[in-house]
Amino acid sequence: MTSSRRDFLQISAAGVVGLGAAANPLRLRRPHSPAQSSLRVLVLGGTGFIGPHLVRNLLQRGHTVTIFNRGRTNTHLFPQVERLIGDRNDDLASLRGHSWDAVIDNSATNPKWVRDSAQLLKDATPRYLFTSTRSVYNDFTQVGLTEETAPTFDPDSSAIDRGERLPYGPSKVLCERETWRAFPNGTLIVRPGLIIGPGDQSDRFTYWPVRIDAGGEVLAPGDPTDPVMFIDVRDLAEWYVHLLEQERTGVYNALGPEAPLSFAEMLYGCRAATSANMSFTWVETDFLLEREIRPYSHMPCWIPPRGDRAGFQRFDLSKSLAGGITYRPLAVTARDTLAFHKTRPSEVRNRLLAGESRAGISREREAALLAEWHALNQ
Repeated sequence: MTSSRRDFLQISAAGVVGLGAAANPLRLRRPHSPAQSSLRVLVLGGTGFIGPHLVRNLLQRGHTVTIFNRGRTNTHLFPQVERLIGDRNDDLASLRGHSWDAVIDNSATNPKWVRDSAQLLKDATPRYLFTSTRSVYNDFTQVGLTEETAPTFDPDSSAIDRGERLPYGPSKVLCERETWRAFPNGTLIVRPGLIIGPGDQSDRFTYWPVRIDAGGEVLAPGDPTDPVMFIDVRDLAEWYVHLLEQERTGVYNALGPEAPLSFAEMLYGCRAATSANMSFTWVETDFLLEREIRPYSHMPCWIPPRGDRAGFQRFDLSKSLAGGITYRPLAVTARDTLAFHKTRPSEVRNRLLAGESRAGISREREAALLAEWHALNQ
């Protein structure tokens, strides 16, 4: 184990104390009071993960919302909202003849989709908010990177015309370029990191509150002081609306919490969401890597802060904080994520701890690793 027992207990205690204040208590939630003026907002998507939280917040703030999508997912949501049916691959006709105060594009990974929609809408709205990703950055070796200092990929824009499929990060770079091209004075780019919270089907954070709630000995990866960053989907949605109301443009990262968070503090934040009888066993990074346990997938949220990932979980949040981002307590996120998971179909719930989800490992694999770790450290 890389930290002494005394160090670990100190970190654990700090995590428990900070559960209600993973964010500075001075930066509490914005109240759901009506905005000073009502905006007409078009949401491209609106029924996936970010979309429902975003639409709900827009409505709570007194804005008028239109949703554009294929009409295949969560069609029961928001019956009071105008819905335009189309397909970003080949059918944008329903977008013609309308105007909005802002457009929010949550659904694009294909730069051609952004080119087509942005060019069509550039005379129908003054502002276009595009949901990008921290994956546009191609170098995380430095600690304290910002929107301005973190280098991005530089893909060939002609790949769009050739119909080439690019990796996720470079593809999002081209999406950003298409947004700027159509809206040189009205582009707002938000680059989230890991988005977590109720409604997340990826299990990239959900694994931890669910595994902890299952009880027993829980494998905790790496060093308790390893950093971690993420953003609650509801905090992201609220911030989107705030940025639009403030008529912000430019590029913002969307990461949190406000104060640096260790992996031990994150796990104890999840621990606060359940009364299960459990304990953590910290297993060293090299032991896990040698046994092909992959950070961020087998061990969700966890990236060892070394080498080309030294700064991955240590971004500078100054610009986002100045832009008005706020964070709810981690314990609230963990509690609500666990409650969401318990509403999912049983076959989905069972897949997570069986190691059949996109994140996490099976209970059997975890037990085998723990047994081997204990045998080596007797």
